[in-house]
Amino acid sequence: MARGRLRIFLGAAPGVGKTYAMLSEAHRRVERGTDCVAAFVEHHQRPRTEVMLHGLEQVPRREIEYRGGTFTEMDVDAVLRRSPAVALVDELAHTNVPGSRNAKRWQDVEELLAAGIDVVSTVNIQHLESLGDVVESITGVRQRETVPDEVVRRADQIELVDMSPEALRRRMAHGNIYRPDKVDAALSHYFRPGNLTALRELALLWVADRVDEYLNEYRDEHHVSAIWGSRERIVVGLTGGPEGRTLIRRAVRLAEKGAGGEVMAVYISRSDGLTAASPKELSVQRALVEDLGGTFHHVVGDDVPAALLDFARGANATQIVLGASRRKGWQYVLGPGVGATVARESGPDLDVHLVTHDAVGKGRGLPVARGARLGRSRVVGGWLVGVLGPVLLTWLLTGAVPDVGLANDMLLFLALTVAAALLGGLFPALASAVVGSLLLNWYFSPPVSTLTIADPTNVVAIAVFVGVAVSVASVVDLAARRTDQAARLRAESEILSFLAGNVLRGETTLEALLERVRETFGMESAALLERTGETAPWTCAGSVGDRPAEVPEDADVDVPVGDHMALSLRGRVLPASDRRVLAAFAAQAAVVLDRQRLRREADRARELAEGNRMRTALLAAVSHDLRTPLAGIKAAVSSLLSDDVEWSERDRADLLQAIDEGADRLDHLVGNLLDMSRLHTGTVTPVFRETDLDEVVPMALGGVPEDSVELDIPETLPMVHVDRGLLERAVANVVENAVKYSPPGETVLVSASALADRVEVRVVDRGPGVPDDAKDRIFEPFQRYGDAPRGVGVGLGLAVARGFTEALGGTLHAEDTPGGGLTMVLSVRTTPRRRPQQPDLPAAATS
Repeated sequence: MARGRLRIFLGAAPGVGKTYAMLSEAHRRVERGTDCVAAFVEHHQRPRTEVMLHGLEQVPRREIEYRGGTFTEMDVDAVLRRSPAVALVDELAHTNVPGSRNAKRWQDVEELLAAGIDVVSTVNIQHLESLGDVVESITGVRQRETVPDEVVRRADQIELVDMSPEALRRRMAHGNIYRPDKVDAALSHYFRPGNLTALRELALLWVADRVDEYLNEYRDEHHVSAIWGSRERIVVGLTGGPEGRTLIRRAVRLAEKGAGGEVMAVYISRSDGLTAASPKELSVQRALVEDLGGTFHHVVGDDVPAALLDFARGANATQIVLGASRRKGWQYVLGPGVGATVARESGPDLDVHLVTHDAVGKGRGLPVARGARLGRSRVVGGWLVGVLGPVLLTWLLTGAVPDVGLANDMLLFLALTVAAALLGGLFPALASAVVGSLLLNWYFSPPVSTLTIADPTNVVAIAVFVGVAVSVASVVDLAARRTDQAARLRAESEILSFLAGNVLRGETTLEALLERVRETFGMESAALLERTGETAPWTCAGSVGDRPAEVPEDADVDVPVGDHMALSLRGRVLPASDRRVLAAFAAQAAVVLDRQRLRREADRARELAEGNRMRTALLAAVSHDLRTPLAGIKAAVSSLLSDDVEWSERDRADLLQAIDEGADRLDHLVGNLLDMSRLHTGTVTPVFRETDLDEVVPMALGGVPEDSVELDIPETLPMVHVDRGLLERAVANVVENAVKYSPPGETVLVSASALADRVEVRVVDRGPGVPDDAKDRIFEPFQRYGDAPRGVGVGLGLAVARGFTEALGGTLHAEDTPGGGLTMVLSVRTTPRRRPQQPDLPAAATS
């Protein structure tokens, strides 16, 4: 069965019309004859939205009982039985009520898609998981209901539903979004113009990134190589010199002038390893560009201008930023330089910026050795000098300046041989020596015009000439090869040192390392393959690029790592000299993979150790703290059942009270143990409601004597949006702990006050207090500070209180009470979050 298609209406803010747009799309599909149903749609008493539901089939919702209330959620089974062509599912980020089929609504949607049902859904930009911190910094509201970005990115269609902040605020003021009694609070908090503008920008940029992904996929599928300037992408060419930082900052400023600009810094090294770049400086520049939001790329290419232009066109870049040349004036006779060549060959679709800097014209420091691997132009020049040079010299000596002497003739021919060796290496020099000796014999050694040499001394002279020419050519060529080897080894050591440093510091993931391999060697894909035995099938531990090899035999380059692992690359066959560095990359990839697996195993071991610690502490608690009240209850019950003692009514009442107190202690201890278990397993799911503190705090004092607590809860406090049950348990545990450690006759003060967008509940006691270095330890499970007597609890009260408070999005910490004692400060947000029956209400709209 084919998987269903997902279409998402992405809203910049609540109230922009996502649900209305989704319902309009549904009516269009129904008119075309499509089987479309409303699996779950919330209209929030908005008249225009509610009208749009008319004429659409609605699947009955499932009712769920939870904590004394009845809630409705989407009935996934009913939708699957109905099996429509298209299902409308509102609010993709919604958290389902405990007891539902799945914890999140997007998981329900995944089931529908897997069943072949197309889904049309809605979500707001603030509910994307990756933007949680950004949205909180803008609005002051932490969104608890989120959906993973990947779920939204996998959608087949994403349509942005947008509205200007002014228009949205007008809709709000006209009562088209929230009830009239909520409008003023919403306009002055969540729906401030600045908040809406920032959320709108987030939505536009996020959708632009997604559109960019679609564009890249289209260009790859249709092999489009021309640059489409749909957004500014700026490539910075780095040489490893000191000007790199200036270029990066200039490129970032250029990118900031256009929304969504992207900066890509690229360093191009020659395949022979010849480079004067400083690894330390490159590392600094890489960190700088990444800190400024750009990316760093390392590319191999012998023709630097061509490699830079190929990279820019492949990345669909629109601008290239280069530094003005550091070459000295006389060096321009060797060629126009990288900057001028790139500007000449960039074409009309690429803008090239040459940026001046402090190092202009000061040279490149240590130049590349002249005798290193020679380029094609120098080899050609060497052959011209070695073959044509002696011919031209013979013409000059026989015509223009005759009779200079055989010795001088030989010195001139020897100079040409040395020049050929310096330019083209060994073979042009040998050719020059052979041609020169023949011409000397024919034209300058008597008898001329014959290959016969009459004077024996001339024979010796020509032999010495040939020997010297061959020796000079050999020495020059040997020096060139040794310099080439040294430069290549230096480059390899720099790459390996940089790579090993990143791996040892844990900065490189397996995918990042494979991407580095792919970029360094210019391959299409790289994959790390492994298997469990000689006959076992190969599996892919990690891969990057297009069409990674599934078995080593399918790869162009295959580097084994041990007996059961291999690094496989596709793209081209690499020379044997590159396999040494590639083998080091492969070994490092295996190390990174092992480290990732060891880290996961360490995390699992840590969880098991924590579980063992919890179980050990639980056994200790059961062995003493739970047995103490059980022993008291057992003794009281045995006494009441005894036939040989006649108990008075007062004695009988005392024994029954002891049983009641023991049962309460047992209930409290077991409750804390169960709560700690829920927190430890992550199964606490708050159900938020608007609540007054004066409705919660008094209910939390049921476990302490009436005259032991003084309440100071002003009626003017703003409402908080919390799970009442969790907040009550947290406050109860904190108050009971304060009463337990307060001196006899002293009362515990419980007060509350509003501070910005939070409400603080302060529980003040006059007990012994806690030193600063122990204030955090008292919140750990099974911790009892100081000389607390056995039997007063298992040390879970404060741990449970903090866990519940943090589940509500609040904080709990300890402070010193002025004059002695301890003050517990419990803080929760006043900004309301969405109710279960109104899940589209933003978290700050009704404060």
